[in-house]
Amino acid sequence: MPAPPDPTDLMFFALVVNAGGFSEAAKQTGIPKSTLSRRIGELEARLGEKVLQRTTRRIVLTEMGQRILGAAEQIAHEAERVAEVAEHRQLTPSGRLRVSAPADLAGIVLGPMLAAFAAAWPEVRLDLDLSPRYVDVIAESFDLAIRVGDGDTAQQLTTRHLTNLDLGVYAAPAYLDRRGTPAGAQDLAGFDLLALISAGAAQPWALNRQGRGLTIDMAGRRLGANSYDMLRRLVLMGAGIAVLPVLFAEDPVRQGALVRLLPDWALRPVTVRAVFPSRRLMPQKTRAFLDALLHHLRPGRPADPALIEAYSLMAGGPQRNGLL
Repeated sequence: MPAPPDPTDLMFFALVVNAGGFSEAAKQTGIPKSTLSRRIGELEARLGEKVLQRTTRRIVLTEMGQRILGAAEQIAHEAERVAEVAEHRQLTPSGRLRVSAPADLAGIVLGPMLAAFAAAWPEVRLDLDLSPRYVDVIAESFDLAIRVGDGDTAQQLTTRHLTNLDLGVYAAPAYLDRRGTPAGAQDLAGFDLLALISAGAAQPWALNRQGRGLTIDMAGRRLGANSYDMLRRLVLMGAGIAVLPVLFAEDPVRQGALVRLLPDWALRPVTVRAVFPSRRLMPQKTRAFLDALLHHLRPGRPADPALIEAYSLMAGGPQRNGLL
């Protein structure tokens, strides 16, 4: 039984026949005439029969050539379809896009961007995983994950810095009326402090003012959570004092539901990063999402006109949590 022919040789055979000869096929495809001739010779060697009779002016199909032409043309057609799909995906974001992000960041900061992205690129099916864990991007087939904090940096992943979240110390007016207001950072230890839990441990507050550092230990905390959104909710209910991203607290402060304490003391900002398998041959859907993130989180950064139009059509106009 002869060895099965190479599908590429069959595709070249169909191209030559449909072009009417080797020279025209070489002109249309950019493949050297010598390569086409050699590959069809290899096809004939595998089949054990000639598929073309060559003359000085034209080519003539043999009986074997006539029998296999339909199958060869089908292979060439399928190859063209694959090329068209690849070209379309590079020009127009499409397909399933799996993204992992912290629920609080997605809900409080990224909501308008996610809605605008969905409107701008209707051929993308965006699947969001909002679990607090650090997903395994490659093993779990995620296209991109958003990380808050330093966290892990897997060697096989590419990292892109998105923004830094400034932090502040906040409490509810009702809590301050009941317990009083800290006169200085050194007084915080006497209040009900709500801690951020990360990697199973309560994170201390590292405050700095004009070069003077002060660390507040969270060993005596009343409550802790691994979510800034939950800490914000607890503070709003008067459970104590917490460190929150400024973006998370802006609306409650504007409404009088929260008060920023010790504004002259600074805390180290929290890094927000995007991680993804590779920049090389990045699908257009992932590139479009990454660009949308950067545009949303960095005011003034240019964006695709489709995304800008989607923002403008959203209810209430182009508001992005104070980022625009």
